[in-house]
Amino acid sequence: MQFTVMSVTTRKIQGVLFDLDGVLLDSEGQYSIFWRAMDERFPTGVEDFSNYIKGFHLARILSYFANDEVREHIVQALVEFEKNMRFEFFPGALALVHRLRDMGIPMAIVTSSDHKKMQALFSQHPEFPALFDTIITGDMVTRAKPDPDCFLLGAQRLGVDIKDCVVFEDSRNGLIAARASGARVIGIATTLSADIVAPLSDLTIPCVNDLDIEQIFIS
Repeated sequence: MQFTVMSVTTRKIQGVLFDLDGVLLDSEGQYSIFWRAMDERFPTGVEDFSNYIKGFHLARILSYFANDEVREHIVQALVEFEKNMRFEFFPGALALVHRLRDMGIPMAIVTSSDHKKMQALFSQHPEFPALFDTIITGDMVTRAKPDPDCFLLGAQRLGVDIKDCVVFEDSRNGLIAARASGARVIGIATTLSADIVAPLSDLTIPCVNDLDIEQIFIS
């Protein structure tokens, strides 16, 4: 179903693609603590590693560590870490999703997270996957963010043209991927400052709770 807001400055929007962590989930701070600890224990040599990797899928993150033994240790530590995480949504996040669903807008989650993390999320919020028409995880694409493949796949799964989609993103790699896809990009300044997010976005907001619903449709 198409939804068009009638205004001389609006555009037809046929799909909305949400990144997850830092957009709907208030979880990036927890992941920063984890990856900072891993970098301290197994130094990668990458400056500000925990922020640099935001938006990367796990396989790419692990490639910065020295050997298979270290990588296996980190994977197991991450599994345990995510089992104990509390997945909390930003204020207004689920209200926005429900509002768009009521409007008949097809929606997708497009995340760099893998299947195991998503199962941990669903165990805490079993109603969550039913809110979306499709969920794209990092292990479903060969080239992860900052390549646009995940967003292109999301639009394809929704059956819409990516140019008629809006993407919500917070990380630099995710924003680069979203812009490269051809979608309209709404940058969320939760993980990075607005000064970093704004040049990569068509619209920048502090968090989803600060969004006027019609801003999604304004070019």
